[in-house]
Amino acid sequence: MADGDGLGEAAAAVASPPAPAPGLSPPLGWRERLRAGLAGTGASLWFVAGLGLLYALRVPLRLCENLAAVTVFLNSLTPKFYVALTGTSSLISGLIFIFEWWYFHKHGTSFIEQVSVSHLRPLMGGTEGSISEPGSPSSSRESETSRQNLSECKVWRNPLNLFRGAEYRSCATAYVLLAEEEATTIVDAERLFKQALKAGETIYRRSQQCQHQSPQHEAQLRRDTNVLVYIKRRLAMCARKLGRIREAVKIMRDLMKEFPPLTMLNIHENLLESLLELQAYADVQAVLAKYDDISLPKSAAICYTAALLKTRTVSDKFSPETASRRGLSTAEINAVEAIHRAVEFNPHVPKYLLEMKSLILPPEHILKRGDSEAIAYAFFHLQHWKRIEGALNLLQCTWEGTFRMIPYPLEKGHLFYPYPSCTETADRELLPPFHHVSVYPKKELPFFIHFTAGLCSSTAMIALLTHQFPEIMGVFAKAVSMISRTCAEYL
Repeated sequence: MADGDGLGEAAAAVASPPAPAPGLSPPLGWRERLRAGLAGTGASLWFVAGLGLLYALRVPLRLCENLAAVTVFLNSLTPKFYVALTGTSSLISGLIFIFEWWYFHKHGTSFIEQVSVSHLRPLMGGTEGSISEPGSPSSSRESETSRQNLSECKVWRNPLNLFRGAEYRSCATAYVLLAEEEATTIVDAERLFKQALKAGETIYRRSQQCQHQSPQHEAQLRRDTNVLVYIKRRLAMCARKLGRIREAVKIMRDLMKEFPPLTMLNIHENLLESLLELQAYADVQAVLAKYDDISLPKSAAICYTAALLKTRTVSDKFSPETASRRGLSTAEINAVEAIHRAVEFNPHVPKYLLEMKSLILPPEHILKRGDSEAIAYAFFHLQHWKRIEGALNLLQCTWEGTFRMIPYPLEKGHLFYPYPSCTETADRELLPPFHHVSVYPKKELPFFIHFTAGLCSSTAMIALLTHQFPEIMGVFAKAVSMISRTCAEYL
């Protein structure tokens, strides 16, 4: 898991561009289609072959005579035996159900299904259909998917976080370390960052003069540039925390003009939040026009801020009853589409904005499209949504419609790539243990949990009925055995 710290975020960026148009992937060849079809029908073929073998051997094995003997034996049993049998079955199935439930909540999968896939499927030839030849389209798609999952599960430094994160031990970074580790107030941190700025500017000017002497000097200039930008950005955040918002905005704008290649430090996200606090919505729109681009990495801050601006134009007059009667206007449709786009990128945010889930302090690092990013965004932006009349009402009425557009989010996206399946594991490492991590899409209970629960309940019910009404249940058992014998003799 990569760690995108504040001084190293410019090295790599994880983009979430719109999903490629359907139909552009190479089609499967006839060999791959045949192999996939055989793998899918393998279990059915085994079942049919077993029935055929049983039918062919019915005479040598004397199945009818043996079945008649079993029927006589069952008819001679007392109701107490059935009570003991069904009670034991209920107990065993109940224990299996409890174990399956515990295993599912601990590991996120069914134990029986995992054992079946790991041990029974190879015996039935299921692994052959899942092995693709090197260089085949299916192999290339799997490698591309794995690379995408690895990149989408990169952990980024929370751009709105203030403390921690010095990596070097020069004079400037020593001050940074003191500001982030020793300072107990924002005022103390700002004082130390100003001392770090003086030292960092001196080192930066010295590196500029020597940058062309050798590749080592060029690398040193890049390092000192990152340190200087980091310090200035932290000073801007200190000013923002202390209420000097216009000063913070000026520092961020100067940074973005002076060091445009370092956009991957996500300084524009800090600028968006500060401009929203100033209610400078025109300036927010200008920043979004530059950074909400198809080729740049997306974030919850960008997507939800764009949705907020479009919501702002219609939210004060929006009414679900009126919209259901006359339909949505063009501006309302644009706002709803922007909300759907934001929810598709990070589906965890609305529950925090609508206060359906309690907020906690945001973590030091976040995962794009994960629960940690949703917490960080809502923690700092909830006030901006509350400030705009009707914005949360429009969000509440429309955000769940996103999921109807992407019924299988792990396999196919609408405006973005499919939702990465690794976010839950990474978020559990980033967030405190007491926090209930939001999971998307919600996991359905495995089949065997339903099966064992039904088996436990039904056998317990049969045991109770047999104990209370032994004569009636005895007649019922004999009737079932006679029907089974008749069906077997017919076959």
